[in-house]
Amino acid sequence: MSELSAVYRETAEQISYNVANKVLPMAKLPDGLLTAYQSLCAELLEDREGKFSQAWASLPASARNLMEQAAFHGFYIANAWLQLSRVAQEISEQADTDGEIQEQEYNGIFTRLADESLKESLRKLKKARTDRSMLNSFKQVMAP
Repeated sequence: MSELSAVYRETAEQISYNVANKVLPMAKLPDGLLTAYQSLCAELLEDREGKFSQAWASLPASARNLMEQAAFHGFYIANAWLQLSRVAQEISEQADTDGEIQEQEYNGIFTRLADESLKESLRKLKKARTDRSMLNSFKQVMAP
């Protein structure tokens, strides 16, 4: 993805924080988890493989017109964070009994979750075109 403006980055990060904070109290996250969240945010904003920007560009205009790209990017990042948090909890519970998970497996899980999160976010945005309650839910969860 091309270099993001400071406003774009700030908007995406704020929306991501707002959405994630509705589910997990972000102010109470341990430092390690907060660092992991910030790393995820930076990586998904960077969009090295261009998956987000390609997906956004391929959306129908009626879906893209529902919200700013930066706001949707933030929603997607939060969705990925919430999914990753859930799976990380399951992995840590399994690690106690099954031994350590391989780093390579973890990276594969992260990539798969990020891809699934993007697909789910896109599906929700497309649905919001005709489902007013879905659009209202987007707005509600993105608000501070």
